[in-house]
Amino acid sequence: MSAHVDPQDESPSSTDPDLRAAEEEVVDLASELIRFDTSNTGDPATLRPERPAAEYVAEKLGEVGFETTYVESGDTPGRGNVVARLPGADRQRGGLLVHGHLDVVPADPTEWSVHPFSGAVRDGYLWGRGAVDMKDMVAMTLATARRLGRDGITPPRDLVFAFLADEEAGGLQGAQWLVDHRPELFEGCTEAISEVGGYSVTFGDGVRAYLIQTAEKGIRWLKLRVRARAGHGSMVHEDNAVTQLAQAVARLGQHSFPVVLNDSVREFLDGVSELTGWSFPEDDLDGAIAKLGNLSRIIGATVRDIANPTMLDAGYKANVIPSVAEASVDCRILPGREEEFDRELADVLGPDVEREWVGLPPVETRFEGEIVESMTRSLLTEDPAARTLPYMMSGGTDAKSFSRLGMNCFGFAPLRLPADLDFSALFHGVDERVPVDSLRFGTRVLDHFLRTS
Repeated sequence: MSAHVDPQDESPSSTDPDLRAAEEEVVDLASELIRFDTSNTGDPATLRPERPAAEYVAEKLGEVGFETTYVESGDTPGRGNVVARLPGADRQRGGLLVHGHLDVVPADPTEWSVHPFSGAVRDGYLWGRGAVDMKDMVAMTLATARRLGRDGITPPRDLVFAFLADEEAGGLQGAQWLVDHRPELFEGCTEAISEVGGYSVTFGDGVRAYLIQTAEKGIRWLKLRVRARAGHGSMVHEDNAVTQLAQAVARLGQHSFPVVLNDSVREFLDGVSELTGWSFPEDDLDGAIAKLGNLSRIIGATVRDIANPTMLDAGYKANVIPSVAEASVDCRILPGREEEFDRELADVLGPDVEREWVGLPPVETRFEGEIVESMTRSLLTEDPAARTLPYMMSGGTDAKSFSRLGMNCFGFAPLRLPADLDFSALFHGVDERVPVDSLRFGTRVLDHFLRTS
């Protein structure tokens, strides 16, 4: 169900001259962050380390009085992480972690209308790789933290700001490493906010809601392997590793996992029904979700587990039948479905396919409590028509690591977006961009949230 809180009787935040300075600064900060090419290929030989961007963030925080901690994991030089703490008025209360990642996925400049690392401002948008994933939120966090430090504002509770490496490859050199080796940096934090939530969607006749991410599917990068007898390609071979693997991969690629509605998805659908009058019958759920338009790509991926084959690897010569064939599969698993997923996967693949994987668990928290009410109030200060809805993200974030420290994690990177913008297509997409007005809006909302939560 949607959350609605009456706005407080206070002046609009845009009348605050210090906050106006922060919302003007955010565009330059985001543009400068995009100009740091922090492409994360997942390969130490080709990636572009985060250190220059991390040092930039540390410098910007230091200018307004923050003491920062710069940390590298040590496994690969230059994988920079920056953490800073702003003490709150109530040191006994659980702290809030605000985290964002500095790395981005690679981009091919030949495919873009502007250079992906230009940070260009054009046609009311800021363009570049990371504009929505997630140097926009990094810039909003940095602008807000600088405003708090510059103006000597003491928040209600401790705020910990973390700017992290390696999220796009699972956080092994970033959030995962810090949680394992430097958990004291996050001591006392009970809640966290980060990316892929807090953005607006427009339903039907202009009904606008802001989606708060309360859950993430689990990630499993699965390696399938079949072993058989090698031989000459000109002879008859009934035991062919390539054939056996291809058949198993085809079965898996065509398999549809069952529909399972967990709390976050059910609350989202109930909230949309309340706002729009649309129904989502479970006997035609895929058809009903299609009414959500561009958003259906995300929501449709959160009603069932998914296993998408992505890579094949076998052989070294056209006339040699190899002894081993391998495939990679990207699996996304609903909270609470891990054991059922494993059993179903085994049934589909059969006993002759070896399986090994690395993965990150699902994450889910409740859409309730003071933090949700505070998010809603903060949005209402800038958009009096705002409604908030919980939703599950089909991908994953560094929340998977921080949840291991007992934090309740939310996606709250507030953006008021044009109704016709296909926002989900911009993540990792060509011509990634974010509206300039949305960055300023998000800075005002985030400022209110951090000062009052």
